[in-house]
Amino acid sequence: MTEENTTHFGFQTVPEADKAGMVHGVFTNVASKYDIMNDLMSGGMHRLWKDAMMDWLAPRAGQRLLDVAGGTGDVAFRFLTRAAESQAVVLDMTESMLISGRQRAEAGQMAERLDWVVGDAMALPFADNSFDVYTISFGIRNVTRVQDALREAYRVLRPGGRLMVLEFSRIPNDLAQWVYDKYSFNVIPAMGQVVAGDRESYQYLVESIRKFPDQETFASMIRMAGFDLVKYRNLTMGIAALHSGWKL
Repeated sequence: MTEENTTHFGFQTVPEADKAGMVHGVFTNVASKYDIMNDLMSGGMHRLWKDAMMDWLAPRAGQRLLDVAGGTGDVAFRFLTRAAESQAVVLDMTESMLISGRQRAEAGQMAERLDWVVGDAMALPFADNSFDVYTISFGIRNVTRVQDALREAYRVLRPGGRLMVLEFSRIPNDLAQWVYDKYSFNVIPAMGQVVAGDRESYQYLVESIRKFPDQETFASMIRMAGFDLVKYRNLTMGIAALHSGWKL
């Protein structure tokens, strides 16, 4: 294998062509327990982070949202609740995640304004200039080629459209990062074993967080994809971060 055709899967080096299938396997395994594990892993903080995402996004009436890697619908439901006459498309590569999302009560209440699509963030099945808002929460670090996904986000957004990414990030304090690492590597995989019967998938998720670029590096990648006015906000000391960019 050469450097050009390999990527990381957690701390492993794997062929690029294999990563999507491996990630698909992880999320197929955890789909039924995904929401409860998010609550346990983050102490419920992921809900506050998604609310903070909506506060900064400030959805407006009539907008059309594409929520990528949005399988269980958390972000799409929040968006539709805040913006009258808006519409949302939830795209995910893992059908079992979408099925879990469609089974939630909110999905039934919002069915006329909500579509569920199986698809790839690096090759979106939508025309250019199709959406007002593109969101991706805790999903972009699992994409094989992040820059390709950002370019696709730019392509499908209309002029004046907005990208917003919520992802785990880096704490700008070495001691706090060390404590967080100890918790992540020792507690979360064990929790995954107990709750979901799957230690390996949660070991991967923890490792994938450590492989993701820091806040400034990721902001520069968003700019490289063509976005302007790129900014970020740290959440909970930088455990997670929101990145925002505009297609102008």
